[in-house]
Amino acid sequence: MLDDSSKYDIEKISHEILKQSKAFDVFPTPVDKILQHTELVVDKGIDLSKVEKGFFDRLREESVEKFKILQSGLSKVKGFFDRREKTIYIDLNQTEGRKNFVKLHETGHGVLPWQNEVMLASDNNETLLLTFEDEFEAEANYFASVTLFQLDRFLAEADKLSLSIKSSMALAKQFGSSIHSALRNYVLKSKKRCALLVLNPIKDAMWNEPSCTKRNVFHSVSFLSEIGELDFPNEFDFTWSFIKDFKFNKRYNDKGEITLTTKIGDEVKATYHFFNNTYNQFVFLFPKGEVNRSKTKIIISSVN
Repeated sequence: MLDDSSKYDIEKISHEILKQSKAFDVFPTPVDKILQHTELVVDKGIDLSKVEKGFFDRLREESVEKFKILQSGLSKVKGFFDRREKTIYIDLNQTEGRKNFVKLHETGHGVLPWQNEVMLASDNNETLLLTFEDEFEAEANYFASVTLFQLDRFLAEADKLSLSIKSSMALAKQFGSSIHSALRNYVLKSKKRCALLVLNPIKDAMWNEPSCTKRNVFHSVSFLSEIGELDFPNEFDFTWSFIKDFKFNKRYNDKGEITLTTKIGDEVKATYHFFNNTYNQFVFLFPKGEVNRSKTKIIISSVN
């Protein structure tokens, strides 16, 4: 977890880069333009989803020993930064939103001045989680998030929209992020009481013993202060209505109702919106009666 001082320093660097690259208020966020400004390049001739382990071994052997190599497993590497060549390599078999985040994460390793000792950095699904605890990786993740969402621009745009999972989907498209990143950012920065439950995908073969496992839970600040932390199990079965949505191939449902409990045992009657994008299942929650107004009409055509 980064402290406020670290976040402030990263935000200052992100602000300067966004300003100098003239990326503010350009949508989707012009990630390649930002990279060009930082004099980093993405090697599009090498796809990390197809390279063999020897590729990384060679880079490590060629590195100078005094420099630090950040490596958290080479299985399913999604991004790789080589400071010597000012080059970023990525898994090209990712969604555009995910590629944008990975590019900016690797850029973070390159532009945060106190990370100068990092010569090589390889990143997989674990290190790219915003909850990952290694300090340098957490800093790169935070840089990627605040830069992709243009600092306070995200909240300004979110304030125009209703309290809905559709709002996050619209913001993901606007800023060029993944839906997962936009949803998380939306909840954590919202002034309203809302929460997000992220479920891991489940293979059809596992439906003989139907269940779905928890990946993450996020709460807005006002939700935690006024209601408290929700108490979710690690595994969900068909007694949960949103698992029925999943089972019966509902990709989207914005009319769900559910009663939940907090960690201290209080009941919460809530509305939920469910969305399945095949990579994860998202359950966006807010207490019944929460103000749900919008200055902008949202039309999402890709959920059917």
